[in-house]
Amino acid sequence: MTETALKKAKLIELEEDLVTEKSGGKQLDVQFNPETFKVTYANAVKQPEGGDQAAGTSGMQFVGAGTTKLALTLWFDVTAMTDNPLDDVRRLTKDVVYFMTPGPSQRDSSKLVPPGLRFVWGSFVFDGMVEGLEESLEFFSPDGKPLRASITLTVNQQKILVAQFNDPNSAGPRAGQRPFTPAPQG
Repeated sequence: MTETALKKAKLIELEEDLVTEKSGGKQLDVQFNPETFKVTYANAVKQPEGGDQAAGTSGMQFVGAGTTKLALTLWFDVTAMTDNPLDDVRRLTKDVVYFMTPGPSQRDSSKLVPPGLRFVWGSFVFDGMVEGLEESLEFFSPDGKPLRASITLTVNQQKILVAQFNDPNSAGPRAGQRPFTPAPQG
């Protein structure tokens, strides 16, 4: 039986088109994979002005493309590091904050835009732009340096993203199970 290595989630910098990986861009393996994440789909709708609410038929009106949002929490802990130990967890989290930090636009250098981000973990891929980031510092050394942190990320894409699969009809083997060898007849 072959064992599979634990896949690490990755953050990959994208070009402004939010599709193409940036050549020489930042790539970061997360320290601990998220426990859960949430994907939210929404359409742009609005209440029509002057509509007859009493009839109950005017309802909402679709006014534009939808959005997809990904929300997840990443954990960082320098006390868990055996190779190249660090004294402050912010030395790790600054690489995630990078994806929130605006830089000059490639299309118009007078404008600032944050880099595009691809979140990849196993078969889950989400491309977008970091909309929000909240860092919580949670455990401190005796001299007051933060040693553990969580970062809650919200990534937004201005369209409805549909999951893509290499082989849509294959569920593959379940983890930890092998098919039984059928017994010969007789």
